[in-house]
Amino acid sequence: MLCHPIPSQAAHPEQGAWDGVRTGWLQLYGSFERLGVSLEWHDFPAGPALDWGRSFHPQGIELCLNQAGTAAVTVAGESVRFQPQTAGIYAASEGQRDAGSAHRFLTLELRRDYLAAQVAGSEDALAAPVRAGLLDRRSRFVTPPRPLTSAQTALVERVAAPPVAPSALPLWYQGKVCALLAEFFFTPEPELFCTRQQRVARERVERVQAILRERLAQPPTLEELGREVGVSQFYLSRIFSQEARMTIPQYLRRVRMERAAELLRDGRHNVTEAAFAVGYSSLGHFSKSFCEVLGCCPTLYPHARHLSRR
Repeated sequence: MLCHPIPSQAAHPEQGAWDGVRTGWLQLYGSFERLGVSLEWHDFPAGPALDWGRSFHPQGIELCLNQAGTAAVTVAGESVRFQPQTAGIYAASEGQRDAGSAHRFLTLELRRDYLAAQVAGSEDALAAPVRAGLLDRRSRFVTPPRPLTSAQTALVERVAAPPVAPSALPLWYQGKVCALLAEFFFTPEPELFCTRQQRVARERVERVQAILRERLAQPPTLEELGREVGVSQFYLSRIFSQEARMTIPQYLRRVRMERAAELLRDGRHNVTEAAFAVGYSSLGHFSKSFCEVLGCCPTLYPHARHLSRR
């Protein structure tokens, strides 16, 4: 599969798509009309039902990774429901976002000629509805939504808040577009039992990592983590060490220090505030951990960072 470089464009809605509808909308990358690809983030509160179909393009094939809110896509009179934490692909003209629920979702919209160029030579491996959509540019379809894995949920969160410098965003988003195409648009290979075990273990570890990142100040115990991902604490400790190449306490300490470094970099937090924010009540223990993980005393960290840049 190719993934041709696409220059990033300034964020602005495509003409006619959401006119008169107040939504939280951000074009992260590309432009459907000019470039053939558009990666977009949507986040808006509960309100009246939304005519979602007004944002669809006749020549578009769209992937939706639905984090929150419920929606429907209708093709030939039959509606397919998108529940929270599901993903699906469609080429349609009718869709609706339900009233009374907050909606958060990521969409990747591709013009059919753009998609055909990206997958040239690999068309036979595409999911059947997508392949049919490239052969017949007038076809309409919607795939059954499938549950998002923990890794895919983490990907959505990272795309919504990219962890790179602004100057690197075009390159970073380009890679994520390629990753989404590869992961969702092709027919998956049959999964062997041992492969499934490895995948499930990896997803459990990724889920634990996400939980710890979300709850740095008050992390759950190992027993509570095991209950949340459905395994014993002893099994969880073993698979985490195998997948992450570090123990759970080591991972927690690293992400705490990385978060503390972010707080110190923004200039609005002193060392004490940063320590408390990531769950440390002892400044001595915090300083020791910070030095061991990042190689610098926290009181000197912002200055050391500036010196290293020079």
